[in-house]
Amino acid sequence: MVTTVRTSDRGTATELPPSAVAFVLDRDSEGVMRRCFVDLGIADAQVSRGGIDAAIEDLGRRGSPQLLVVDVSGVDDPIMMISRLAEVCDPRTEVVVVGERNDIVLYRELKDSGVAEYFFKPLVSSVLVRSLGDAASGEVDRRSARTGKLILVLGVHGGVGTTTIAVQTAWHLAEARERRVLLLDLNLQTGDAALQLDTAPSHALREAFEHPERIDDLFLERGVAKVTPRLGLLAALEPLTEHIMPAEEAALQLLAELLRRYRYVIVDFPWLAALEFPKVLHSPSTVLLVSNATLVSAREVARWRETIGANTPERATLHVLNKKGADGGLPDAELKRAFASPPDIVIPYDREVARASILGAAAVGKCAAVRRGMAAVSRDVAGALPEESRPIWRRIFR
Repeated sequence: MVTTVRTSDRGTATELPPSAVAFVLDRDSEGVMRRCFVDLGIADAQVSRGGIDAAIEDLGRRGSPQLLVVDVSGVDDPIMMISRLAEVCDPRTEVVVVGERNDIVLYRELKDSGVAEYFFKPLVSSVLVRSLGDAASGEVDRRSARTGKLILVLGVHGGVGTTTIAVQTAWHLAEARERRVLLLDLNLQTGDAALQLDTAPSHALREAFEHPERIDDLFLERGVAKVTPRLGLLAALEPLTEHIMPAEEAALQLLAELLRRYRYVIVDFPWLAALEFPKVLHSPSTVLLVSNATLVSAREVARWRETIGANTPERATLHVLNKKGADGGLPDAELKRAFASPPDIVIPYDREVARASILGAAAVGKCAAVRRGMAAVSRDVAGALPEESRPIWRRIFR
């Protein structure tokens, strides 16, 4: 077999996933899966002996196939394991689960989790071929289809480092956590995300807002700038003399398409756009509310928390205190009195960051303070890595 590889921006070879992959735990299921893939004409399909743990490890190493079959036999909590799988699996991948339990409750829970279909053993090839064919062609019921996670990075006022936090969050999730990430800069006239990523902005974002009916896979394939193999960027730099205020419905349509393609969509959300787009602000998401350590920031954090509202099962707000210790910031005792509740994540000021910023996102990401802060952000928005067992107080960096 010839294995296809690609070369990343860092010069390392990354193995491309096959079109279809199955991980099953017994010989009979393995034989059925091989026959099914032959009947479907999937030439590059792979069948491996292993369960959902092996699938998670494989996807983290080489990316997601179009069709994935995983075996959850013997797993105490299949739904929890499917949630772990979702962290490394492309939202567009169709996932079929096989197991040993004939349980309608489990079936419904798996379907609610975005699984295309569930089969209990022994597997029947004729039934499986039909269902796998529907999944491979995208003809499954999409009512519970998985989508990516939306992260809104909102500065409480100018100058708090919102774009840097958005860029570094996107870079960390894409490069350190190896997820498919799209960074969307909604500041169409003065945005800095493209500058920090050393990538040319384009007019695709403006076109998407002015003609939302044109947004499809082909449009996004051409319009999204590929910063790295896992990180895409949608950013513009439109003339200052033109008044540009997109319609919120166009923004919602664009976000829906992006969330269908990417595991994480991170929005650099200017405060003016946040006020103009209340539906986006209150969408299922994680809001990173970025402030510095000034009295003005303390006041604005309280006002924005009131505007956003209380946390819900679908929406959470995390306060990121950036540049703690910079000149002009409040001392610790005053900070505790100024903020109604302690910040969720604290990133200290570091002159190294200012010096590295002229070299772009990669250089900034090497700074120790930024690395620690981004690791904390990623744990809150993407969950802890399996090997991590750090206590919650480690989220707060003094």
